[in-house]
Amino acid sequence: MPKLKTNKAASKRYGFTAKRKVKRTAANSRHRLSTKTSRQKMSRKQSSYADKTCVEGIKKLLPYA
Repeated sequence: MPKLKTNKAASKRYGFTAKRKVKRTAANSRHRLSTKTSRQKMSRKQSSYADKTCVEGIKKLLPYA
């Protein structure tokens, strides 16, 4: 069976925890930060988990992760 290719766009956006949960970075944390409060910016520093409806598709994009 041939090797599967990893989707590079997905590999830059998602990662896995030790218990195989899919983690991602928070949205809206890159630009236009002057209009956001300090609390909003602080909460976006933490990584969060991907929605469970998307996990199956992400695991197909990252076959060896």
